[in-house]
Amino acid sequence: MLPVSSIEMQPSQTAIKDPKLFEVAKKLEASFLTEMLKSAGFGEARESYGGGQGEDKFTSFLVREQASAMTEAGGIGLAESLYKSLKERS
Repeated sequence: MLPVSSIEMQPSQTAIKDPKLFEVAKKLEASFLTEMLKSAGFGEARESYGGGQGEDKFTSFLVREQASAMTEAGGIGLAESLYKSLKERS
């Protein structure tokens, strides 16, 4: 099976009539993914060879950036669904 590029996952540029609204939808998807990663235990401090207080302080930044990277790579399709729903309401 061939990998799907992020361009194919997101709506085409002609379908996006409001790029600001789509950016908001992507931020909402990134926030959702951040919470899902936290719930899954991603980014929790390790018992052994941990990074101490520094690791504890910056773990949330790492999880947020990884969720943003997932969204930019195509995400889970939530941004497109949110965009369509928000577009219908406006």
